[in-house]
Amino acid sequence: MWAYVNGAFVPDRDAVVSVHDRGFRYGDGVFDTLRVYDGRPFLLDEHVGRLVASSKTLGIGGLPPENALSALIREVISRNGFSNALIRTTVSRGVSDGWEPDPAARPSLVVVGRAFSGYPDHLYRDGASIVVTTIRMPASDLDPVLKSLNRLPQVQAKREAMTRGADEAVLCTDTGLVAEGCVSNVFCVDAGRIITPPASVGLLPGITRGVVIDLARREGLACDEAPFGPEDLQGADEVFLTSTGMEVLPVTRVDGRQIGGGRPGPIASALRRRYHIRIRESGSERSLPSP
Repeated sequence: MWAYVNGAFVPDRDAVVSVHDRGFRYGDGVFDTLRVYDGRPFLLDEHVGRLVASSKTLGIGGLPPENALSALIREVISRNGFSNALIRTTVSRGVSDGWEPDPAARPSLVVVGRAFSGYPDHLYRDGASIVVTTIRMPASDLDPVLKSLNRLPQVQAKREAMTRGADEAVLCTDTGLVAEGCVSNVFCVDAGRIITPPASVGLLPGITRGVVIDLARREGLACDEAPFGPEDLQGADEVFLTSTGMEVLPVTRVDGRQIGGGRPGPIASALRRRYHIRIRESGSERSLPSP
């Protein structure tokens, strides 16, 4: 596999950054992950735009223009011959000798990929299981749209989910409101109304989340951004997750409790079909499984 690291394409086994890189030392950076279908990056402009915006929010300058970043991502896809894949782009503030950021530091830029054809089919057929974790989303004054390298609460939540035999964990705020999954956004359906937590609770509003909200509203479905608690998940008619990798993933168990009769619900299934149509319409046609 080929990776792009700070100006050069190298075999990924030889891809390295400095031990003094601030991304490694302090989590001082941002990242973004996008999906590739049939060799074509899906929602490339949106992902690159978010990466650049997040970098600017942290005051990290010196990156290539957005069109050049897009070209680097396409080159990684091409060099590796990826058909279906995940591509991750990471930006850090670069190298510094001490704690204080060095205004003259050159940012580190890394683009890597791996073959990926989606989550296991049985999760879409039978539904996934989630748990509401004991890990809380830390309060922060940072813009929630910032996709920073600091993911320790999500990592610990995922460890808890694995211990409890679940596919994903849901984190809540300090006040007990549902925020987000470890790598996903959370939706529930109550009496035909779709609800997802607003960004104001401190979650990262994912790009896939935005697409799904738009698709739901285009279908004439009521879809609102409003706060809710774990008890609303447990009593919902349907629950589903969205992310770049998951697309639209139905949930049939919350904290061991069966949701929707233990089968994927009609709204989640319909939105997954609409999402696949959106992929095809983007020019990323592929043979998609039936939900």
